Amino acid sequence: MDDSHEVRLAQLPIDPHAAAFPPIVQSTSWSRLAFQRFVDQHVALAATIILVILCLMAVLAPFIAPYDPVQQFRKDGLDAAGLPVGPNAHYWLGTDGQGRDMLSRLIWGARISLGIGIAASSFSVLIGLLMGSVAGMAGGALDAVLMRFVDIVMSLPGFFVILLLVALFRPSLWITIMVITLLGWTYPARLFRTEVVALRERDFILAARCLGIPEPQIVMRHILPHLVPLAIVAIGLGVPGAIFAEAGLSFLGLGVPPPAPAWGGMIQFGTSYYRSSPLQVLLPGAIIVTTVVCFNLVGAGLRDALDPTMRRR
Repeated sequence: MDDSHEVRLAQLPIDPHAAAFPPIVQSTSWSRLAFQRFVDQHVALAATIILVILCLMAVLAPFIAPYDPVQQFRKDGLDAAGLPVGPNAHYWLGTDGQGRDMLSRLIWGARISLGIGIAASSFSVLIGLLMGSVAGMAGGALDAVLMRFVDIVMSLPGFFVILLLVALFRPSLWITIMVITLLGWTYPARLFRTEVVALRERDFILAARCLGIPEPQIVMRHILPHLVPLAIVAIGLGVPGAIFAEAGLSFLGLGVPPPAPAWGGMIQFGTSYYRSSPLQVLLPGAIIVTTVVCFNLVGAGLRDALDPTMRRR
């Protein structure tokens, strides 16, 4: 090394506070990164806020609803011709054809429609998770039999089967949830089966088998944790379909029986007054569309935030 180069090295400033070792950078957990990625999606975050408001409205319905949703106000809830009245100081969103407060029925209807949607979607995902995990881990003949059964169920005309089942049984809240669940678990089953087949060939699963860990313990400790984010996304994306199915059944008079304030049933009842009082149809229709769109946006946001391929981004 020449003298000029040594002089230049000697003139370099030396930081007396510099550490002997580079600082240790604390790694952020994947759950916190996933939460941050979800928060950064402003549209999904706004949809989440709307859904939280709707859920709070459903939970607090007995306290915030101005009237009983089935109470009929014959004196001031109907005009002289027996038609529903429009929005006024007593009934902020007007009344329906039987003099019942529309605002109270919309608030209480959130309990039924959201409850059916979330419950049916959750049960469908749980059944699909069980079937898909068993088929994916077992493989062979059992996998083939279960998947052929899934194909048969998927080939059935879903909505007509739901109509048949509801017609055979007495319409009720739990019957509606059951029939929606029976035909809603097939897609999650295929989804989870594909994921389990991919996971069971991963190196950490093969290493666990080489160590002699029993299969049930491998499933519980190594397979299921990888399926939880997928299950959350599947539930979020399955709720809109369940809400639409409940609304369709209620519209046809085969869902939750009246006078329960289901949103679909409110549309069905309001069709008789859509000329004189279009709010009878527009209000429950708008809230159904808003709820479904928000669930789709939140589901898409969760899918992007929980995507394992985005952990390094």
